[in-house]
Amino acid sequence: MKSALPKVLHRLAGRPLLLHVLDACAALQARRTVVVTGHAAEAVERCVASREVHCVRQQPQLGTGHAVQQAAPLLGDDGTTLVLSGDVPLIGSDTARALAQACSGRALALLTLQLDDPGGYGRIVREGDAVRGIVEHKDASAAQRAIREVYTGIMAAPSAALKRWLARLSDDNAQREYYLTDVVAMAVADGVPVVTRSARDETEVLGVNSAAQLADLERRVQRRNADALMAAGVRLADPARIDVRGELLCGSDVEIDVNCVFEGRVAIGDGAKIGAHCVIRDTTIGAGAQVLPFCHFTDAAIGEAAQVGPFARLRPGAQLGPEVHIGNFVEVKNSTLARGAKANHLAYLGDSTVGERVNYGAGSITANYDGAAKHRTVLGADVHVGSNCVLVAPVTVGDGATIGAGSVISKAAPAGQLTVARARQTTIGNWTRPAKKKKEKA
Repeated sequence: MKSALPKVLHRLAGRPLLLHVLDACAALQARRTVVVTGHAAEAVERCVASREVHCVRQQPQLGTGHAVQQAAPLLGDDGTTLVLSGDVPLIGSDTARALAQACSGRALALLTLQLDDPGGYGRIVREGDAVRGIVEHKDASAAQRAIREVYTGIMAAPSAALKRWLARLSDDNAQREYYLTDVVAMAVADGVPVVTRSARDETEVLGVNSAAQLADLERRVQRRNADALMAAGVRLADPARIDVRGELLCGSDVEIDVNCVFEGRVAIGDGAKIGAHCVIRDTTIGAGAQVLPFCHFTDAAIGEAAQVGPFARLRPGAQLGPEVHIGNFVEVKNSTLARGAKANHLAYLGDSTVGERVNYGAGSITANYDGAAKHRTVLGADVHVGSNCVLVAPVTVGDGATIGAGSVISKAAPAGQLTVARARQTTIGNWTRPAKKKKEKA
C-alpha cells in the first residue's frame, strides 16, 4: 500500500476494511471471533477494541497457514471454523453462512470463483469433479495457470481436523511460507470431503493490495449504493458521482445532485433536494427541504421546507425548524431556529435560541465565548437584527424587538422596541488623508 497505515485499516466507504469483514462475521453469531494481527498490531487491535473479538498476534508473518496456527489454541474441537481475510472486505454474510453450512463440521468447504483473468490467485486443481488441491500462482505450472477456477482465500473447515492439519504444515515452497491452502491435500489424504461453493460475484471476493485496487473497490461499492438508492426511487444526477460512507436513508422523490458525500447516518425526507458538492454527516433533513450547493453539515437537523445554502455550514447541535432559511456563508452551531427564522447571508449563530420569524441581518454574529465558557443568546419571536451587529452573550432580545444596524448589544433589549448601541457619527473638517511618500529618483 506504500503507507504507514496498516492495510486493513485503510478505509472503504468511510470505514476500515477490517470492520466490513467483522460486520459480516457478526451476522453469523459465531461462538468466538478471532482476529490475527501482525504488522502494526497495536493499531489494528485498537480499531477492534470495542468489538467482542479475541486478538492474537502473528510474529513474524510466515504465511496464511502460520497466521491461522496462531488462532488454533482458541478453536474448540467441535463445530466449524470459518477463515476470512481482513483485506477482502465485501464478503456477504449470506455467502459466508452458506459456506459454513456446506462444511457442517464434516467437510472442507472452499469459496471459489471462475475468472477470465485468474492471475495471482491460487488455482483449484480437480480430478473430474473432485477437488484434489490448491496450487498457489507462484508455484503453479503453465497448465495449472490456465485453470480459471480460483480459490478466494475463504474456507470453512471442521475445527478438530483443521487443528490437526495446521500442525502438519510445511514451508517447503518457493516463498518459504506456511500455506493454508496445503490443508486441502491433507483433507483429501484423510478422506475428508472437499466441497466448493461459488461466490456471488467477483466484487464480493476482491482483495486489496494497492491504492489502485482500493480505489477500484470504492467505485464498485459506491455504484452498488447508487443502484440501491435508485431502485428505491431516489433521483441521482449521476450515479457515478455519489459517495455514501455510512447509512443513507431516503424518502420518496428525493433528488441528489453530483459529488455529494454522506457520512455516518443521514436521513432525507420526502421530496427534499440536495444540491451539488455537499458534505453531510449524521444529519436529518426534513420533507421538502432544499439544500443548495457547497454546504457542509455535521450532526444537525433541518426542518420541513427549510432552505439552506449555498455555502452554508451547520455544526453540531444546529436545529433548524420548518421553513427556516440559512443563506450563503452562514454558520450555525448549537442553536435552535424556530419556524420561519431567517439568516440569509454572512452571519454566525452560536449557542443561540432563535424564535419564529426572526430576521437576522448580514454580518451579524453572536459573541458566545468569553475565553473560558460558552454563553447563550436568546432572540424572541419576530425580532429583527440589523446588519453588522454583535450580540454579546449571555443576552436576551425580547419579542418583536429591533436591533439597529452596527450595534453591539451586551444588555437585554426590551420587547417591541428599537435598541441601538453604537457611537455617534462625526464628521471632521479640514482633514487630510495620509499619503505615501514619493520615492526620489536615483
